[in-house]
Amino acid sequence: MPTVQFDRTVIEIAGPEAEHFLQNIVTADLDQLAGGEAKPSALLSPQGKILFEFLVSRAGEDRLRLDTIAGAADDLVRRLTLYRLRAKVDISKQDQLLVGATWGDESASSEIDSAAPAAGPAPARLRDTRFVQGPAVWRLYGAAIAADAPLSAWDALRVRHAVAEAAADYQPGDAFPHDVLLDQNGGVGFGKGCYVGQEVVSRMQHRGTARRRVLAAEADAPLPPAGTPITAAGRPVGQLGTVADRQGLAIARIDRVKDAQDGGTPLMAGDVEVRLSIPAWARFRFPDSAAGQEEA
Repeated sequence: MPTVQFDRTVIEIAGPEAEHFLQNIVTADLDQLAGGEAKPSALLSPQGKILFEFLVSRAGEDRLRLDTIAGAADDLVRRLTLYRLRAKVDISKQDQLLVGATWGDESASSEIDSAAPAAGPAPARLRDTRFVQGPAVWRLYGAAIAADAPLSAWDALRVRHAVAEAAADYQPGDAFPHDVLLDQNGGVGFGKGCYVGQEVVSRMQHRGTARRRVLAAEADAPLPPAGTPITAAGRPVGQLGTVADRQGLAIARIDRVKDAQDGGTPLMAGDVEVRLSIPAWARFRFPDSAAGQEEA
């Protein structure tokens, strides 16, 4: 089972009001967060855009951990502190914890112990629920993680399963949760109460106005780098994200993709023709007609 280590930071929210505090500001429904799983979530702007993405999990009684990009951790702590007010919670970075992942056949879980050196405890292991289909993917948190695979292997895994991540596939402040499929993989709780940006996200959900989506990209030649625009007859359609040889992720306007497909217009990323499709596990569909669709 390959194991990788990330440049990410764990933030712990601890105290008797930790869950209530987070439930009121983040997108995921913590009432549905089981022990042993790491669930996607985000903290939004009041306008509904993703400011910070993270995986949230339980770290013990009255303790929750947020697994986020290392470069964003200090800003996330500051933002959480602003929202804390009089809540009985402590917010702290857990710099002693490393973050990694391993994946493969769940029946081979005994091999996961090799993610830690012989001396010292094995890292905590939680199911990464963003990976809806295929082999189990486990998030690892510990003082030592023995990585044996390059990050390119992780990127290829994400591409195969259409799992987008901030910085690699979109920039914080530029995407709604629907754009990056948080509405599809449990990253948004539509049955919970209010949270920051909830009104905008709920309106997009109930009106069906989400037009930008993560799609699977495929070509007959190696794809150009992430950030390359995707066009149809010179018209912008979207942009490539993570690329793994001839496969990749893209965030694209599904109405414009449908229009191009219906008209037989090639979709181009630079000088490479690409095919865009909806991830097999996702529940949304291309619109019946691109004409007259509202801009999300």
